[in-house]
Order: sequence, then C-alpha cells, then structure tokens
Amino acid sequence: MKKVLMMLALMAVPFAMHAQTAFHDVEANEAKGAVKKISQNMMGRDQVTTFTQDGKMQREGVTGAVYDANGFLQSMKMSFQGQEVTIKYTWKDGRLATQSMDMMGNPMTFTFSYNDKGAVASQSMDMGGQEMKMEYTDYKYDAKGNWISRKTNMMGQEMEQTRTIEYFE
Repeated sequence: MKKVLMMLALMAVPFAMHAQTAFHDVEANEAKGAVKKISQNMMGRDQVTTFTQDGKMQREGVTGAVYDANGFLQSMKMSFQGQEVTIKYTWKDGRLATQSMDMMGNPMTFTFSYNDKGAVASQSMDMGGQEMKMEYTDYKYDAKGNWISRKTNMMGQEMEQTRTIEYFE
C-alpha cells in the first residue's frame, strides 16, 4: 500500500509542478487564453510580445521578471531610451490593478479599471502628482473574446489602438 501511495505521489509531482509554472503574463497584456503573440502599434512604435505555452512573456528589452508563487508577475526590468526601468505590478482578483515605475527620476503609477467583458475600461496615470485618465471605447473583439481595436482620447486627440493576436492551437 505504501508503494502505491508513493507512486501516486510521484506521479502527481509533474502535475503540481506544471500548475506552479502557469504564468499570467497574458493577462498583464490585456488578453486571455492560449495567446502566442500580440503585435500592436503604440504611438507610432511597433511592439511585438510573444508568450510561451505556459503563458510567460518574452519581449525585446525585458529582463529580470519576478513572479509570485501563483505565477503573477511582480516586477521586471525594461530598457527604455538607454535607461533600465523597473516596473512593479499589483494584482486584484486575477486582474492587473496597478503598474508603477520610476521613469528618469519621475514616479509613475497606472491604475486600471475593467468593463464587463474584462477589458480595461479606463487607465489613470499619476505622474508625480499630475493625474490623467484615459477611457477606452468602441471596442472590437476577436473570436476568442480579446480586444483587437479600441479608441481613446489623449490630450484632446482621438486615437485608435489596434492589435493582432495569434493563438496556440
């Protein structure tokens, strides 16, 4: 009987290890599901983010990712205009709640609120005491329920954000 229990315990180890290696980087990028790649243009700059099958993000210039025991990203380092910036994350109910960083000596915090489909409805930015809020509207979704187009207004100028999402089969 002890041998049977031992064998069952050993067989469970790979499943437990697999559960502990599930990362939530897809959610940190406002998506869900078996996402393989997100390509988007942010303010005239192309950005491509790829993901491993267990959900871990891979993006040029990103290093030093730190995760909690549940696979939620807590911090990472990113190269930005020749500077290394540490970005910190907080999560609430499986969704990204805040993202903060020190950008060239200026503290910045982004706070997110969500719509009923789980997409970001608004993003508030606190840039060293100066606050700005961006609301997102006119969402278009792909067949998997992830947004592929949305509009926002930044400093009086309407902008459309679009992205292409590829999935693992």
